[in-house]
Amino acid sequence: MTNELNNGSAPASDCALCPRLFDFRIRNSQTFPAYFNAPVPSFGEPASWLLIVGLAPGLHGANRTGRPFTGDYAGDLLYETLLAFGLAKGTYGRDPEDGLTLLGCRIVNAVRCVPPENKPTPAEAKTCLPFLGAEIAGNANVRTIIALGTIAHNAVLSALNVRKSTHPFGHGRIHDLDRGVCLIDSYHCSRYNTNTRRLTPEMFHAVFASACTFAPK
Repeated sequence: MTNELNNGSAPASDCALCPRLFDFRIRNSQTFPAYFNAPVPSFGEPASWLLIVGLAPGLHGANRTGRPFTGDYAGDLLYETLLAFGLAKGTYGRDPEDGLTLLGCRIVNAVRCVPPENKPTPAEAKTCLPFLGAEIAGNANVRTIIALGTIAHNAVLSALNVRKSTHPFGHGRIHDLDRGVCLIDSYHCSRYNTNTRRLTPEMFHAVFASACTFAPK
């Protein structure tokens, strides 16, 4: 399901680097013993040209299922979009055993553990940064990164040692990072953003249409 890279890109299943997140996971394992309740690994082909970076697992989504964006509304929109653009095959069933396969793309979260109220602290995002850095560094084929939200955007820039002031976040904005990689921003595909129409399916699809112009021929 995950094909995790063996290069330090994944935290240990019992990772305790962030005390608040570790304590929250312990409490969730008691309240929801059937949930995954561990750092959620990446999903997709390790040598993909496209890397999609999200924020963090949702309590009843990826934290439950153990697969990024699986089991909540954000995943409904994301996987529907990937299927529409030929970046996935199969059927998304909100279940890691649904048989869905990604094609040329990989999904990872900037913060691997579920945070309370879906809000990791800046310190937690910084602590998890080396895993994202190793994920990117370990894939020589990646040429395009889609950042879902400001935290993911900033995490990518930090992982690549790029100054944030030179590349401010903006939905649909394409950043040439001058190292053979471009970064494309999107508002996060959360239920809140779609319900408020800050992000529409058409806007989200436009981001992936832009990304696909960088696909290998």
